[in-house]
Amino acid sequence: MSLDVAMITFDCSDPDALAGWWAEAVGGRVNAEAPGEFVMVARENGPALGFQRVDDPTPGKNKVHLDLHTADKEAEVTRLVELGARETGRHQLPGFDWVVLSDPEGNAFCIVGG
Repeated sequence: MSLDVAMITFDCSDPDALAGWWAEAVGGRVNAEAPGEFVMVARENGPALGFQRVDDPTPGKNKVHLDLHTADKEAEVTRLVELGARETGRHQLPGFDWVVLSDPEGNAFCIVGG
């Protein structure tokens, strides 16, 4: 038996706005399954992103985050910050470095690549 990752779901306070932001960030299309409650971003490659409204989003650092790969890391970081992301850190290991950002609701994600 094998499992495919079909969707990664975020708890948030405004699923419509956050789904719109992520659709712009990753080039997906918004599918409002239940506007104001659950909204999905469909993508051609990889899992969909889901956004579900919760009354009390989990505080603190999220335990799961997305790592997004790009050919031009600095250009992508600039583009995402212009969309409303916030850069929160840069890290480096031998032969590997990444930039940590947060989306408009504070969910951390990383940009890796050239």
